[in-house]
Amino acid sequence: MALSSKYLRTFINRFILKKNVIVIFYILMAVIAALRQYVYGKYNNYLILKSVFWHTLNRKPLYDNYPTEYFDSNHYGPFFSVIIAPFALLPDGVALILWNVSNISVLLLGIFSLPVSGFNKKIIAWIIIYECFTALLLFHFNIALTGLILLSFSCIEKRMEMKSAFAMLIGFAVKLYGIAALAFFFFIKGKKQFLLSILLFAFVFFYLPMLISGPGFIIESYQQWFTVHIFKNHDNELKSKMSNPSILGFIRIVMGLYINALYGYIFAFLLLVLGLLRTKMYPFVNFRLMILAYVLICLIIFNTNIGLHNYIIGSVGVVIWFACVKKNIGIWGLFIFTVITTGLSSTDVYSKYIRETYVVLYVLKALTYILIWLDLSFRILFFKFSDNNTRRRILRNKFVI
Repeated sequence: MALSSKYLRTFINRFILKKNVIVIFYILMAVIAALRQYVYGKYNNYLILKSVFWHTLNRKPLYDNYPTEYFDSNHYGPFFSVIIAPFALLPDGVALILWNVSNISVLLLGIFSLPVSGFNKKIIAWIIIYECFTALLLFHFNIALTGLILLSFSCIEKRMEMKSAFAMLIGFAVKLYGIAALAFFFFIKGKKQFLLSILLFAFVFFYLPMLISGPGFIIESYQQWFTVHIFKNHDNELKSKMSNPSILGFIRIVMGLYINALYGYIFAFLLLVLGLLRTKMYPFVNFRLMILAYVLICLIIFNTNIGLHNYIIGSVGVVIWFACVKKNIGIWGLFIFTVITTGLSSTDVYSKYIRETYVVLYVLKALTYILIWLDLSFRILFFKFSDNNTRRRILRNKFVI
C-alpha cells in the first residue's frame, strides 16, 4: 500500500504537476474541441466572431441580425475586428483550431503569471479544466478575457504598468466588462505611467478598426455597441431561467423579486470600494488576490449577459479564493459543492429531471458562486491579513492547509 502511494505521488509530481504537461494537455484539448465542432458543424459562435471582421470591412451594421449567416447576434466591440482579422482570413477548419489555441495561450499566460507558488498555479489550471473545455466548444473569447484580467493584475504586481494597461484595454475594447481590471488601480505604484499608457492604448485601439473600414462607420458602431449592451442586459433580465444564472436571476426565481441589474452593479461596486478603503491591507498579497477573486466572481454573478457556459471567468476566481483561504470542513464542503453543481450541472452526469428541475429552475449554478462571493465580501471587508496568514499559505507549495 505504501509502495503504491509512493508511486502515485511520484506520478503526480513528475507528470501531472509538470508545467509542460499542462500546456500540452490544454493545447490538445483546444484542438480536439475545435475539430469536434468543425466536423459536426457546431461553430455558430465562431461565425459570429469572424463576421465582425467581414461586416466591418464591408461597412455592414455590426449589431444587426443576419439569420442567413448565423444565429443570435454580435455583441463584441468594433476593435474586435482587428483581433479576429487573421483568423477570419483563414479556412474555418484551420481558424477554429488557431482561435482556440490562441485563447488557451492567453489564459495559461495569465494563470502562470499569478503571484502564487508554482504548485498552486498548476492546481488552478487543472481544476478549471471542465469549464475551460465547455468554453472551448463554444469558441468563447471569455477564455482569453480571463487571461487578460489575470495578466493585468500580475503585471501590476511586477510593476509593469504599461503591460497591465495594454491587457486591460484589450479586454475592455472587446467586451466592456474587461474594464473591471481597473479595480487593481490602487495597487499600482506607478499610477502616472499607468494612466498615460491607458490614454495611449485607448487612442490606438479606438482608431485601429478605421484601417479596416472608415472613421464614420467605426464611430457609429461604437455608439451602437454601447446601446446594444444596455438593451441586451435588460432583455436578459426578462428571459428564461436558463439564460440568466446570475445573483439577480436567482433572487427573481427563488424569491419572486425583480431587481434592476444596475442596482446589483452598484451594490457590488460599493462593497469593493469599502474593501479598497482598507489601505493598510494593500501590502499583503493575500488581500490583493482576494480582490482579484472578488472581481472575477462579480463579473459572473452580477452580469445578466452571462450564460450557463460562460463561467470560466468565475471558476478561476473560485480557485484563487480556495487557494488563499485557510481550509476547514466548511470551506472544503463549499468548494466541493461548487465543483459538483457548477462543473457538472450541464452534463449528463445528472439525470435530465434533476438538471431541469433543480439545476436550471433554481439557478443552482449561481448559488455556490453567491456563497463564495459572500465569504469573499466578508474577508475583504473585515478579515485582518498579515504576513502570518499570507506568504506561508500562498507562496509555498501547499494548496491544502
